[in-house]
Order: sequence, then structure tokens, then C-alpha cells
Amino acid sequence: MKYFLSLFLFGFSFVVLAQNTSTEIDINSLVDTKYKEDQFYIGVSYNLLSKQPNNLSQSGFSIGAQLGKIFDIPINEARNFGFGIGAGYAVNFLNHNLAITEDASGTNYDILNSDDFSKNRSSFHAIEVPLEIRWRTSNATSYKFWRIYGGVKFGYVIASNSKLKTSAGTSKVNKLSDLNTLQYGLTLSAGYDTWNAQIYYGLNSLFNDVKTTEGVPVDMKLVKIGLIFYLL
Repeated sequence: MKYFLSLFLFGFSFVVLAQNTSTEIDINSLVDTKYKEDQFYIGVSYNLLSKQPNNLSQSGFSIGAQLGKIFDIPINEARNFGFGIGAGYAVNFLNHNLAITEDASGTNYDILNSDDFSKNRSSFHAIEVPLEIRWRTSNATSYKFWRIYGGVKFGYVIASNSKLKTSAGTSKVNKLSDLNTLQYGLTLSAGYDTWNAQIYYGLNSLFNDVKTTEGVPVDMKLVKIGLIFYLL
């Protein structure tokens, strides 16, 4: 009887050990050691204008929004360093005192006093292509990590307009013909998990060789400071 009891206990222990080993193998097989951080992104920003001409200023609150997807390209074994390429959409609003109007002679640009208008806003919509160098503290089992992504972003403007309200009425330009269709600039985002700070610094001018009616060059560049949220 003792012999059969000992044999039973030995067999039971062997089965339990085999099940535990099998469980470990099954769990390990679920870990994707070739993971990628392909991510959707949503961002909001406060828009600024650098290299403003004298007497030109921003009024109100200028905002922007963006969304898209970035495809991850890891290049090291740990997969915490690599590149990213994406595609997205962005809209930007700029409130300022640069009046953009049209008449028979073409498009006119005039810097107004703050009491000359009640509203003056320009906006443009763009298809964007971000290119990034990516570093992070990620691994195959963690979805929360620190990151620093830097790179360049190209934007192709697909629609634009400007709207001016004065005591004499409202005027609107439905397409800003002098706006540079191709916009590009440097980007940097950093943060933890979903929440990240981001800055964009435009490298080319918003407008193409534009001067005010007084002959002042309008060579402004776009700067955006805000938050970007990365979602798997």
C-alpha cells in the first residue's frame, strides 16, 4: 500500500510540475519580442508667430489641432530606438491684426490698430507627414514608458481662408493665394505614457514673398506649443 501511495504522490507531483512548465511556456510564447509602437496621435496647440513685423501682433487665442497615425521602425535589438513615419491632418487658427483683403488689383496686406476691427482670423488646413527619430524606455510587456521623439514635419496646405470684421462690415478671402502651400518645421515631443508635451518650430515662412501696402516684408513663421497624446 505504501508503495502505491508513494507512486501516486510522485506521479501527481510530476503532472503539476509539467503543467506549470507548460503554463510558463505558453505565457512566454505570448510575449511579442518583435513589438512595434505603431500609434495614433491627437494633439492640441497654442499657435505663435515668430519674426513678426513691427506693429504686428496676435490678438485673442490662436489654437491648432492635429490627428493621425505614425508607423514605428525599431532598429536595435531592445527595440527602444528607431524611426517613425506617419500621415495626418492638422488645422490651425491665427488671430492677429494683419488684415488680408482682396480687390481688383489682387490681395492686400495691412497692419491695423486694435480698435479698427472686432475680429481678424486666418486659418489653414493641411495634410501632414511627420518623420521622427524615437527613443523610449519601452519593452515587450509594458505599455507605459518615457519617450523623447524628435524630427521634422511636412505639411501640404489643402484649404485656407481669412475673415475680417470691422464696423463697416465683414470681408472674407476664401483662399490665401500667397500662403506657402508646403510648410515644414522641426518637432520635439517628450513625456510619459499617453501625455506628452510637444513643440513645432516652422522653418519656412507662412507667406511667399509678401509685403504690406507700406512695403514691410511679412516673413512670419509658425511656432506651436502644446500637448500630444499617443494611443496604441
